[in-house]
Amino acid sequence: MVNYKTPLTSGARTLMVQGTTSDAGKSTLVAALCRILKNQGVAVVPFKPQNMALNSAVTIDGGEIGRAQAVQAQAAGLQPHTDMNPILIKPTSDTKAQIIVQGKAITDMDAAVYHDYKTRALEFVLDSHQRLQQQYEVIVVEGAGSPAEINLRERDIANMGFAEAIDCPVILIADIDRGGVFAHLVGTLELLSESERARVMGFVINRFRGDRGLLQSGLDWLEQKTGKPVLGVIPYLHGLYLDAEDALTSSARKTDAQLRVAVLALPRISNHTDFDALRLHPQVDFSWVGPNRKIPGCDLVIIPGSKNVRADLQFLREQDWDSQIKKHLRYGGKVMGICGGFQMLGEEIHDPLGIESAPGRSQGLGYFALATQLEAHKQLQQRQGFLWDKHSTVAGYEIHCGVSRGEALGNPACYVQQGDELVAEGALSRDGQILGTYLHGIFDNPAALVKLLAWSGLAAAHKLSLEDVREQSIERLAAEVEAALAPAFLSSWYRARE
Repeated sequence: MVNYKTPLTSGARTLMVQGTTSDAGKSTLVAALCRILKNQGVAVVPFKPQNMALNSAVTIDGGEIGRAQAVQAQAAGLQPHTDMNPILIKPTSDTKAQIIVQGKAITDMDAAVYHDYKTRALEFVLDSHQRLQQQYEVIVVEGAGSPAEINLRERDIANMGFAEAIDCPVILIADIDRGGVFAHLVGTLELLSESERARVMGFVINRFRGDRGLLQSGLDWLEQKTGKPVLGVIPYLHGLYLDAEDALTSSARKTDAQLRVAVLALPRISNHTDFDALRLHPQVDFSWVGPNRKIPGCDLVIIPGSKNVRADLQFLREQDWDSQIKKHLRYGGKVMGICGGFQMLGEEIHDPLGIESAPGRSQGLGYFALATQLEAHKQLQQRQGFLWDKHSTVAGYEIHCGVSRGEALGNPACYVQQGDELVAEGALSRDGQILGTYLHGIFDNPAALVKLLAWSGLAAAHKLSLEDVREQSIERLAAEVEAALAPAFLSSWYRARE
């Protein structure tokens, strides 16, 4: 008889989801559990001790956390807060990253320095976790990567190191769609210490296609081999939309679309979820333009945000995209820059303090009469207002160190609320072909999306609310996961809270 009882009663208020690999389904399962518990009337909150991602969100308390935790907060019916993701690592190069602690950027570190810093980082993690414990009934925690990365075990704060520190049970999830799911689960378990294995309460298998009965013999073997129960098998959910944590999300080409949009896939692209509304829009044919590819014939070219603007601007030139953008404009196409992409459209980017890379100055693409200087203080704020017509509502958030100045700002792309006033934001070229803004999430508002698509050439765009699409997906996900999980597990987990 399989025992579904939580092995560690002292950690009953906190449940942690760890994965055998990156993208195993940790973020998705945490979001599902948050919504399931919320629907049961439980005061639940998501938590991720350490996140490494270039997709981030601005919180209600004016900080910055991983995008996945903002989605999980929505699943729990909460506004995102910095305590939900106390350590965020945003890579600026292959060996260096900006370290964000409880919502605020503190410094850049290379991997070796950060490894030594983890002991201090754990103090912030435990501080945030303790505050959440005082406010909520249940904390559902997301791990990072895999707990079996041997080279990262020392001073671990993201997986078993955290679970051991607070003494909580762990669910281990694996993606069967990748292949080798039994090897992933058994191998991961074998590489854990005895105390770590003891806190694994069971397995969840994610993205299963086909007849569940054909999997049963493997599940029986797994339970016999490990002595751990399979808590659930989650089916592959086609068409599910949840914000991606880091990897670029592709979409099927739409041959019957009425507007073509191409976004440059820069090496240090940040907040690529800015374009989810475009990817999902039925009238838009969306594509990423990757390395060694030419910009295709399209109506709109977008230069996205970047965590290393000068380096990505150099990459853009190396790909010959600068000359292709000129040709695109000559043929009447539209160009848009968001955050770092907006800065690139100006005349100069100056980084005297070496905020993103080595101190220096880069010549911009020269489409806007403005210059940007990177400063130590990062601007983090949620925004609301209107597009240039002062009629179409817009909402978004700013995350940037650059301050742009110049006469181009006299013809703004937006007007945003600042106190009791509307202030100019971004720039729109006099001929109306080029638009730049610091607003991430500018396409998420239905009214702004329709107006921007009309500006791009789609006169009769359908309305699409990304918030509604996300909410529908969270409800569908929660229903599917609740049906897939063993009832004995859910009931034992509720009992463990009492």
